[in-house]
Amino acid sequence: MRAFDWVKQHYEPLCYGLALTLLALALVKPEIQLRQQVPHYLLIADVSQSMNAEDERVNQQAVSRLAYSQHLMKQLVQRASCGTYFSLGIFASDNIAMLQTPLEVCKNLDVITDGIDHLEWRMAWKGNSRLSFAVHAATHVYDALNQPAQILFFTDGDEAPRVNVTIKQDLSGVQIGEFFTFIGVGGAEKVAIPRYNSANKRVGDWPVSDNNNAGAVGVTYADPSQDEPDPPVAYAEYDRMLSQLEEDYLKSLAGEFKGSYLKGTDQPAFYQALAAKPATASFVTDYPLRAFYLLLALLLLLATYVPDLRLRKTTAIND
Repeated sequence: MRAFDWVKQHYEPLCYGLALTLLALALVKPEIQLRQQVPHYLLIADVSQSMNAEDERVNQQAVSRLAYSQHLMKQLVQRASCGTYFSLGIFASDNIAMLQTPLEVCKNLDVITDGIDHLEWRMAWKGNSRLSFAVHAATHVYDALNQPAQILFFTDGDEAPRVNVTIKQDLSGVQIGEFFTFIGVGGAEKVAIPRYNSANKRVGDWPVSDNNNAGAVGVTYADPSQDEPDPPVAYAEYDRMLSQLEEDYLKSLAGEFKGSYLKGTDQPAFYQALAAKPATASFVTDYPLRAFYLLLALLLLLATYVPDLRLRKTTAIND
């Protein structure tokens, strides 16, 4: 009873003291570290030259498929909550190269965004493009990551050379299907593929008649410097190499290893679908407590008025 009487006697100073302590904690130690399951996305961009085809739009302006992929990636990053991790890689030929390993979004937003901004077709180390090989490559990347991730593979599905029984890969043994999603970019209508030289200057469109004419870059094309100074381009409308989003192929390919497919659209439903994917990684992350401390401090300040309110109520009843 003595302790209760002492608390009752010093009720207001105690509330103010605790409120000040909480305010100090909000300034000095606004977060604690906890190990928890968090989202981790591995963003992979197809950088083959068919991704330079301009059949997507951002802010009512025509943009390339690669630029649109970059836009979707950055929107996903900017919408992600603190504690979400992102890795970044590129696909060309039959392999995947990592550019960034897991980075927490709030502490590394500029680094992640800068990495996405610098994606371009000249990063490709070889001209051909074989997506079934890329799935196998993704399994090796997945195993090499220090944390599991949701793999988001941004591509138009345009392969070079075209798939045939000779190069087709058996994907039935791939075990990462539940964590793998093809993100389709590009339009349903066939459009020309721009051709650039090594200075990244557009010099025309890829010609059908070129020996290196496949949709990605070409079967034998391996060095961007070979497009200097004046690479062959389509000489007429009918000679242009055309490309479109190979949606049916991507769905079929994903189905072979129980992966999934999602059309990339700059709409809330697209980002919500990606955000709904289950958390895969376990990181020691900073858990913010500042709002919690401030709320408790506010409640303690309000609590100092409780005795006065009770006294007024009692006085009113007696009167």
